[in-house]
Amino acid sequence: MSNRILVTGSGGLVGAALCRSLKQDGCEVHRLVRRKPLGATEHRWDPAERKFDASGIQVDAVVHLAGESIAQGRWTAAKKARIRDSRVAGTRLLCEGLARIEKPPGVLVCASAIGLYGDRGDEVLDEQSAAGEGFLAEVCAAWEAAADPACAAGLRVVHLRLGVVLDASGGALAKMLLPFLMGFGGRIGSGSQFMSWITLDDLVGVIRFAIDADALAGPVNAAAPGALTNADFTKALGRALHMPTFFPLPGPVACFLMGEMAKGMLLASARVAPKALETAGFRFAYPDIDTALAAVLDGQR
Repeated sequence: MSNRILVTGSGGLVGAALCRSLKQDGCEVHRLVRRKPLGATEHRWDPAERKFDASGIQVDAVVHLAGESIAQGRWTAAKKARIRDSRVAGTRLLCEGLARIEKPPGVLVCASAIGLYGDRGDEVLDEQSAAGEGFLAEVCAAWEAAADPACAAGLRVVHLRLGVVLDASGGALAKMLLPFLMGFGGRIGSGSQFMSWITLDDLVGVIRFAIDADALAGPVNAAAPGALTNADFTKALGRALHMPTFFPLPGPVACFLMGEMAKGMLLASARVAPKALETAGFRFAYPDIDTALAAVLDGQR
């Protein structure tokens, strides 16, 4: 078992939950931070200035979660540049630094996203499926390629292609709760687009599984086996909250309000299957949407 874990993006929704889980099991958690480090387990880097000295870092594994939020703010040209640079340039900087360590960590678990597949209708997508088209697909492909220096240095690299992370305290679900609780919930667009999701608890479990599963490498779909359409997700969320779902958000209105982000995230369809995880023996605690929402919404109804 890997006991010393370096985490980037440790202040985010996923990173904070992962760090809590690791510490509860007695792991030594190290963090990459952009401010002045506090203590021996914090290490500074500055992705914007391309500065990272990894020479003093001695860990067993690295989990890379840092990146500009894609769900906050319209995708202006400047925003898209930040999204891309924070992932592609940041990942390359990290991996080049890790490759220079005399005794590098054994594994890098690097976040990616199911956005790599683009808008694919009802096609079932596993890790062998080709990349799609569009901004997110291009960013994700470049993001994964940016980890090549770590692969060349002999690290086992796992590219976790994250689905929509469900947790009531943050992320996409938290943003949905208020309108649904007020009775204004409804499908987005036609509702026929597939949504691939994973609970935060299961995602933390996937990351920890990937750290220690020596046979797991390359792309891994971090999404529950219960992908479903937006219309079915809407109905399930309404059931879980005991609220009606009569107020759809038409696709053109979503695009008007949110621009390109709506087309790339809310209206795109990705029916993702976690084939690599299931083959490797991972078992989801919440494989279907009703049990998942019951768990993450406990106390919200």
